[in-house]
Amino acid sequence: MKKSRWSAYLTVSSLAAIFAVGATPGTAYANIGNGDSEAEAPVGGESDNGKVAAHATGTRVVIKQSGGGSGGSSGSVTSVDPNWTPPPCWYEPALTPKQLQDAVEGMDRRSEVIPVTATLSWGHDLMKENYQDGRNFNIEKQGEGMWWRSVNNPNNNDPAAVFDCEETMFWVDAGEVPDVPHALTPEILAEYAYNSVKVPETRVEMNPDGDQTVNLPTWIWLDEAKFEPVTVRAELPGSGLWAETTAKPVGLHIDPGTKDAETFPASGDCPANGDGSIGAPYTKSKAEKNPPCGIRYLRSTAGSGSHALEATLTWEMSWEGSGGTGGDLPDGTFGTTIDVTVQEVQAINR
Repeated sequence: MKKSRWSAYLTVSSLAAIFAVGATPGTAYANIGNGDSEAEAPVGGESDNGKVAAHATGTRVVIKQSGGGSGGSSGSVTSVDPNWTPPPCWYEPALTPKQLQDAVEGMDRRSEVIPVTATLSWGHDLMKENYQDGRNFNIEKQGEGMWWRSVNNPNNNDPAAVFDCEETMFWVDAGEVPDVPHALTPEILAEYAYNSVKVPETRVEMNPDGDQTVNLPTWIWLDEAKFEPVTVRAELPGSGLWAETTAKPVGLHIDPGTKDAETFPASGDCPANGDGSIGAPYTKSKAEKNPPCGIRYLRSTAGSGSHALEATLTWEMSWEGSGGTGGDLPDGTFGTTIDVTVQEVQAINR
């Protein structure tokens, strides 16, 4: 094991009793008693007379979001880096010695099991052989550390990747972090939070609003108040371990949905202004000007339906965490599609 730079890591008296893991429907789990520590039910868990049942509902890490403006409905960002993926699994503290002892001694030997990894559970005989015989669940170290176990990332889309965390439940002294890949760190929490970020729907303002006109510029903009930064905090209660991932809107890409159009600017990329807004609202005084962000359609859609205008907002992703940690994550995008009909008229008054 190696010492952690987070000196407050693992204050046992305030850690929860157990986190839940994946399981086959119908699996009977042993109940985990609170022992002599203060415990909390896991996310999705059930508490009954001081006992916490091990259910297949996920990690004990708590997620909270703030910000996001008033963009209406929301959705998850997509990383611009196709090779970047969040951690599929990690190890986090699960049981005190007393909790493990109570669980094993209270097991129904014929039907109950205890998860020892995110994908593997053992019955009474294996639990006794590995954790009681010759070590007595580390009862003499009660209050001096925890038994750690792997947990699946509920946002993981690669079922095979959970086998990256197949080391069976192991002991970690208080104040230390296990020297194994995927041990829970602020960076892992930040990556987990990334996939929990919900950003507002990309609703753009347009002028003209509705049907567009051939050769008449369409002004497009986003109000800063509707698209403020979003922050998601991922925290393991009682451990002092946390990370906050922040998404900040930095630019809008517009695709007119046809080659018979030109965009402003020519790249279709509209950067955020200093106040966080994008583009500029149309006013009559700007009638003879081209928009800083917009489109000019060059041909009518008469007889051909409509164009699918795509407006995609880019969110700059960064994080900071416990122990003075922090850094950048791949930018994320979230967009919307607008059906646009283009008409051709001889004159227009705006």
